[in-house]
Amino acid sequence: MAKINSGISNEQSLGDLVGLPAALAHYQEQQQSLVMSSEHGEHWLVDIHHIEFVEGEYRLHTLRELLGLLSREHFQYIAQAWQYALFLRTHRYCGRCGEELRKVTWEMAMHCDKCKHRVYPRVSPCIIVAIHNGSQILLAQGVRQSGGGYYSTLAGFVESAESLEQAVHREVMEEVSVRVKNVEYFDSQPWPFPHSLMVGYIAEYDGGDIKVDGKEIHDAQWFDIDNMPNTPPKVSIAGHLIEETLRRIKKNQKK
Repeated sequence: MAKINSGISNEQSLGDLVGLPAALAHYQEQQQSLVMSSEHGEHWLVDIHHIEFVEGEYRLHTLRELLGLLSREHFQYIAQAWQYALFLRTHRYCGRCGEELRKVTWEMAMHCDKCKHRVYPRVSPCIIVAIHNGSQILLAQGVRQSGGGYYSTLAGFVESAESLEQAVHREVMEEVSVRVKNVEYFDSQPWPFPHSLMVGYIAEYDGGDIKVDGKEIHDAQWFDIDNMPNTPPKVSIAGHLIEETLRRIKKNQKK
């Protein structure tokens, strides 16, 4: 887990911070001087939101571009920096009294000196589930991806007072109208779109005909392992879920 260097004061400019590339020093007016350290060294966050960025040595990438370019481990640092930047952008004022918030120096938090309210980066739990019927995998295409030939696992936010497993059953029924059983935890992954924690499951089909909701899901189908559509990269938890589900199907077919 990266950490915040609490030795940086708000009065210091980015140009004064040891290790920051000199080409970025003139963005000090837009700085969010978070200094994160890991076994790879120091990671610097300079938030240039809505600022024209033209630097010969650097180029802009979207999060989704980086998802396909970086390893899962390295992408996590980018994801963490993005979620910190989003938190600071959206928590400038107190949600309780409206006073301007102050950034806490020893932890990632914003504090209201007037009413003493303190806020931390939001983490929204989501479930993501791969469903199989023994010989096929159920994959869906979201409305925003319609026409692109891109299919993935089902996912959705966990609602208040709901367990993770309850969310699996509800989301699957809402999105594709089928029932599942033998819901098994697989893995989890922080997901910065925008501030989620994806909790992955593998489940077995338990009945019902596929009927998409038409709101979030454009199409859903059963796919044979030898006739798969375009799927997410393996750096994502969706890619890992699909890979593991296909491995299990192949293993069962050999029995």
